[in-house]
Amino acid sequence: MSNTGRRKPPLVADKRKPKSKTKPKPRPKRRRATPRAKGGILARVFGWLLRWIWRIVWGVGWRVTVFAGLIVGLATGYTYTTLPDVTTLLDGRARGSVTLLDRDGDVFAWRGDQFGGVVTADSVSRHLRNAVIAVEDKRFYSHFGVSPRGVASAVRINLSEGRGPLQGHGGSTITQQTAKLLCLGVEYVESEWESESDYVRDCRRGSLARKAKEAIYSLAMEAKYSKDEILSIYLNRAYLGAGAYGAEAAAQRYFGKPAAALDPAEGAMIAGLLTAPSTLAPTSNIERSQNRAATVLRLMAEQGYLSADEVRVAQANPAELSEAAERQAGGYFADWVMASGPEFFTRDTTEDVIIRTTLDQRLQSAAEEALRVIFETKVREGSKAQAAIVVMSADGAVRAMVGGRQSKISGGFNRATQANRQTGSSFKPFVYATALELGYSSQDMILDEPYCLNIAGSGEWCPSNYDNRFHGRVTLTEALAKSYNIPAVKVSESVGRDLVRKVASDFGIVSDLADGPALALGASESTLLEMSGAYAGILNGGSSVTPYGLVELRLLGQDEPLMGTGGGIGERVIRQEAAQELTYMMYRVVNGGTGARAQLPGREAAGKTGTTQAARDAWFLGFTADYVAGVWMGYDDNTPLTGVTGGGLPSEIWHEVMVRVHEGLPARPLPMIRVRERPVDEGFGVGGGTGQQDRPAQQQRPARQDDRNRPIENILRKLLGGG
Repeated sequence: MSNTGRRKPPLVADKRKPKSKTKPKPRPKRRRATPRAKGGILARVFGWLLRWIWRIVWGVGWRVTVFAGLIVGLATGYTYTTLPDVTTLLDGRARGSVTLLDRDGDVFAWRGDQFGGVVTADSVSRHLRNAVIAVEDKRFYSHFGVSPRGVASAVRINLSEGRGPLQGHGGSTITQQTAKLLCLGVEYVESEWESESDYVRDCRRGSLARKAKEAIYSLAMEAKYSKDEILSIYLNRAYLGAGAYGAEAAAQRYFGKPAAALDPAEGAMIAGLLTAPSTLAPTSNIERSQNRAATVLRLMAEQGYLSADEVRVAQANPAELSEAAERQAGGYFADWVMASGPEFFTRDTTEDVIIRTTLDQRLQSAAEEALRVIFETKVREGSKAQAAIVVMSADGAVRAMVGGRQSKISGGFNRATQANRQTGSSFKPFVYATALELGYSSQDMILDEPYCLNIAGSGEWCPSNYDNRFHGRVTLTEALAKSYNIPAVKVSESVGRDLVRKVASDFGIVSDLADGPALALGASESTLLEMSGAYAGILNGGSSVTPYGLVELRLLGQDEPLMGTGGGIGERVIRQEAAQELTYMMYRVVNGGTGARAQLPGREAAGKTGTTQAARDAWFLGFTADYVAGVWMGYDDNTPLTGVTGGGLPSEIWHEVMVRVHEGLPARPLPMIRVRERPVDEGFGVGGGTGQQDRPAQQQRPARQDDRNRPIENILRKLLGGG
């Protein structure tokens, strides 16, 4: 059966609905039903809570802000009313300054709080002004006294370096630093503080409360003063090292010029000191100061104050100290002068004081150079031995002073004035001065032989010579020239120790003098300054001398001095003839005696060596017709010197000093009576005869044996005019 023509049945069922000519609308997608999760409710609650907290914070915050702003405004306004006129804030030192001038009137040292004078932001060098802004507060002219950006940066740096947020970098503006310099308006009242340092420490506290007060004070300053006025206060009040307060003092102190004349390198160096003035001061370490200045110059270039060429030139030619600054504030001499004046005009002065002194800077340099040369060439490396030098005129005017090997210091131990040391044989001239005053002659003979004395409570004492030999009959001149001990003791015992002590003290040796017979051998202690002054008395013809360095003291701006010279020539101690004969004896010490190394080419010199027991001290003191000089050498702890006597290194130091001191000066003869020395066998010894001298006939006199054999009471009576 055929299926041809028949329709094949559909494979699927026909659609039940009739076809429509229009396109049916798409059925919307049915959202998946999500259950109401517990987390969704919490999120809505948390969001609502945050909004509620924000409304509270905002509601309270703006009110607190307004209230705080009102408080700050009121505090600022009140502080504004307390601020004085700007001119009264420029000099804020509690102490005054001392300027020391040398004998020619040139400044060689400063002490105290130095203030060179008022400067303004307009009057100083623009390089200094720009350097200060570049290194301290580059947004100074744009902020309102406090820099939030600077504070935030400082806090970030402090935290990153492991410190507290307010420790270390402070982010302070120049205005805030000025407020701190003003101690927020709290003036120093001595009765209210234990010390000035406590007051300063309180002013520099960095607590949060202190910072808040500082900010208010800064805002008031910004309202009261102009930017240039604030900068002027800062430039005048800032401490810049080495006792210099303010830009003018620093410019004069370091460069010997006004602040208006500073070049870029100098301005950068002074501005660089603001970070750490004592540490970075060029008088402490010039290289460190120059490195800091190079950093400041770079900052100035980055901020457009200097061109690249200007920075290159300034860094290639860094600032150098003036000659006065290189001398490090006068060293030992300046310290001594400050101590010799009244405290209320020197160390504790509230005024600016000018002191003219006796210092000769050429001679000071000569003494320092001589000491350096000897220690570099004659003393073993690493030695701790010390030395001191004093150079003075015959009237006691001190021209140079070196108190130790480190001469470029201030406030150090001054071995020339503070070290009391045994004088050794350098004391012997005063034994012979006493004898000459009583009528002995330099050519009198004395027997150098074994000699002993019984000392009450000590037993027998037998002095010996340095070479442990006896030399028989010698003149007093030879005994002094060769520094024999036994003759010196014999002479001292003959004339009386009391008279020797009196003559020595009258010449200016004020230290306690020994009571026993060892007095003649320098068992007593004295300072180099005292001994040099006593030798000056011999040079000037036998009159006492008070060494001095202060010539005149006056207040800055006044012409009339408040005080004058505090020393000079005093009363006569021995006759001029006796002093001149003693000068000859000391001349023989240098020419043929223990002081041969001190001889000066083409110039007469007289002096005396001294070496103490175990060589703990070595001395040479002497003079020419122009100057007296003394040299001491030893250890601070009394360690014995090795291979050093007064005739050795001290004599060589003295020689080097005096050669330099006398450069350019004509040679002048010593004021002495030149003696015709006779052979030893023509004398009779102490208690015997005398030699003859090259004197005019009327000055020649017979031996006065009776004078020499009188008891001490008769000798004292003779000195007092009793016959």
